[in-house]
Amino acid sequence: MLKISNKVAIPEKEIDIFAVRAQGAGGQNVNKVSSAVHLRFDIAASSLPAFYKQRLLKRADRRINKEGVVVIKAQRHRSQEQNREEALERLRLLIRSVASPPRVRKPTKPSKSARNKRTDQKTQRGRVKQLRKKITP
Repeated sequence: MLKISNKVAIPEKEIDIFAVRAQGAGGQNVNKVSSAVHLRFDIAASSLPAFYKQRLLKRADRRINKEGVVVIKAQRHRSQEQNREEALERLRLLIRSVASPPRVRKPTKPSKSARNKRTDQKTQRGRVKQLRKKITP
């Protein structure tokens, strides 16, 4: 069970984890050991509450593909188990990030003094430009 919060947890059978060969430098070890981990999690087929699913599917995240599957690749560590733990932690953080609703923006107005200050600056700038003109008799 991957525990997301006190009330929400994901069963391990809903998460597919595959061991793959890691990319990059690593000498002979990288060619013979599958230490990187691919994690796949289908949002629509999961047992997550509906609002988690909706927010995850609406989220613009490159880890979520068009089919609604979260794909995470972890290859930072040398051991497969550490990479597996890191991939699960990244999934946990992704799901937790949509748990709280986004804050509603409150529209604000500039204060009266700020409006007056702005108009005063505009008129002062206009005067400066007037003084730069040539004087015609």
